[in-house]
Amino acid sequence: MMNKLIYNKFDKSAVSSLPRAVFEGKIHVIISRTQAERAVNYLLTQPILGLDTETRPAFTRGTFYHVALLQVATYDQCFLFRLNVIGMTPAIVRLLEDTTVPKIGLSWHDDLLGLHKLGKFNNGSFIDIQDHVCEIGIEDLSLQKLYANLFGQYISKAQRLTNWECDILNEKQKLYAATDAWACIRIYEELQRLKTTGDYTLVEQQ
Repeated sequence: MMNKLIYNKFDKSAVSSLPRAVFEGKIHVIISRTQAERAVNYLLTQPILGLDTETRPAFTRGTFYHVALLQVATYDQCFLFRLNVIGMTPAIVRLLEDTTVPKIGLSWHDDLLGLHKLGKFNNGSFIDIQDHVCEIGIEDLSLQKLYANLFGQYISKAQRLTNWECDILNEKQKLYAATDAWACIRIYEELQRLKTTGDYTLVEQQ
């Protein structure tokens, strides 16, 4: 197997020309406490989880919204917890406090700050990808650039500024949210593989 070519900084202008990466597994929208309980019971049996959150964008000064969505992915399923509907349920607290299953996020410190505004919980076992990319010489910190660099594929950000508190999430929103959480697992595992095997060549870009 050939060494993987990676860059310390990926050219942003090259990202959108790559083939698009999308989550191809099953997406579940969680809108009740009972659903949340069942989902968390399942998620805590998994070997690894990818996490992300979404918040309704504020376009006027002084306007603030709470985290509306917590998305939690396995390799082939993603659960979208609609926090603006069900709030911080006991099951979600149990998930966030869990220390047995590694939970992977990106810029996760900011997500945690937002989640803490919804309810009290003790932080469980979280791994922030941004703390690990430097170990193989990558300087980029965005999900889009990291995914492009490691997998040669493009993650669309077109839905980021949509209304995450709308009555029903549309298919594009659901796919966007699921892809971001799932991508965290893929990036983290590839970083760990490259770090362990040394199977890469780092190209230094100015």
